[in-house]
Amino acid sequence: MAFVIKPIVTEKMTKITEKSSMDRTLRARNAKAAEKLGAKEEKVSYVVKRKGKADETKEKTIFTYTKPARQKYGFIVKPEANKIEIKNEIEGLYNVTVMDVNTIRYAGKRSSRYTKAGLIKGQKNAFKKAIVTLKEGDTIDFYSNIE
Repeated sequence: MAFVIKPIVTEKMTKITEKSSMDRTLRARNAKAAEKLGAKEEKVSYVVKRKGKADETKEKTIFTYTKPARQKYGFIVKPEANKIEIKNEIEGLYNVTVMDVNTIRYAGKRSSRYTKAGLIKGQKNAFKKAIVTLKEGDTIDFYSNIE
């Protein structure tokens, strides 16, 4: 049963993909966490200014590490699909390894329009969006079958 309806290749989704596909430099909270993450130790000096007293220069140690990039792609899926079914279908369709699946449910929006016949009320379909995180090195090329 096909749960994936279509991939999302829009400007908004491209921004999410590009943002997550860059390595990020982060700070570890403490020395124990830094050890676990393999962080580098750096000494930073700063100046403390107080009224009526001389400026005081202090030093503190911070631990920084780089978080590796992961490729993320968006898909519109059927509302009844769960994360396991989405993962299995994307792995089968695109021959990639899926690490994580995040889902977002959107409610159907009510809409109305004025015509010659009068006011017509209706509702757009509800849908579900899945954001899929792939294993390092895996990519999906949506344009590979276009000549």
